[in-house]
Amino acid sequence: MSPLVLVLGPTGAGKSVLALDIAERFSGEIVNCDSIQLYRGFNTGAAKLPEAERRGIPHHLIDVLDPGEDCTAGAYARMARSVLVDIAARGRLPVIAGGTGFYVRALLEGLFPGPARDDALRRELARREERRRGFLHRALRRFDPAAAARIHANDRNKLIRALEVCITARKPISKMFENGRDALEGFRFLKLGLNPPRQQLYARIEERCRRMLEAGLLDEVRELLRSGVSPSAKPFQAIGYKEALAAVQGRMTAESALALMQRDTRRYAKRQITWFRRERDMRWLAGFGTEPEIRSYAFNIVANWM
Repeated sequence: MSPLVLVLGPTGAGKSVLALDIAERFSGEIVNCDSIQLYRGFNTGAAKLPEAERRGIPHHLIDVLDPGEDCTAGAYARMARSVLVDIAARGRLPVIAGGTGFYVRALLEGLFPGPARDDALRRELARREERRRGFLHRALRRFDPAAAARIHANDRNKLIRALEVCITARKPISKMFENGRDALEGFRFLKLGLNPPRQQLYARIEERCRRMLEAGLLDEVRELLRSGVSPSAKPFQAIGYKEALAAVQGRMTAESALALMQRDTRRYAKRQITWFRRERDMRWLAGFGTEPEIRSYAFNIVANWM
């Protein structure tokens, strides 16, 4: 069983730095698990570590998709598993860094064998939700009450996928789950979770958002649009980019965009913490990945586990 280390936690917690320290110490390579860092051209708002700061350590699954491409959790899992096997075959330690919890779960536990995406059906479902708010959840209650009970009425993406499966497979998605999943094989993994004090995390998030705008986030969005990237491209739906896009298009001021970005990022970080608290066998580190004592503690955990 090849070793695999995961550095998880909320945005702004210092995952990238700690993962880089672990990779440097234990002959590892970084595997990205942030859904926006997959896309070429989306740099500032995705907090991509610049090439000059990667210490010569290989980074995988960064800048691998064009903005117009979509990436499901299943597609990410397939790409990441291929990378993990390659890294392990070379005798190196794969270190996953990121906060996209659903991608992590798809990678480690696999997904149920559901039908492929039906983009036309998804667009129609989204259109109906726009016309009649609450349509998706009401429809799912009719098709699959058990699934509707588990999915929040405002979680549009999950509702669309659940309905897509119910309609395409002609059976409830909750029944599809009973068929099992294709869990990751050939690896034993250590999950490290960063959990800094909440108010300190929020303060860091607010400062980080401010630095993104100062570093040219709006100019990056303008350049993406000039290069032909559609405003409807999936990365523009991400927190940070959707507010920056609204500012560039004149739908809000830069000051309003910053305030909204800070608020929504705080809320996202809270959801990430809630998600990762449900992960089994997580080793929690009560601080930021940039703190020397957290770094030392993580080194000891990894060394003993290895």
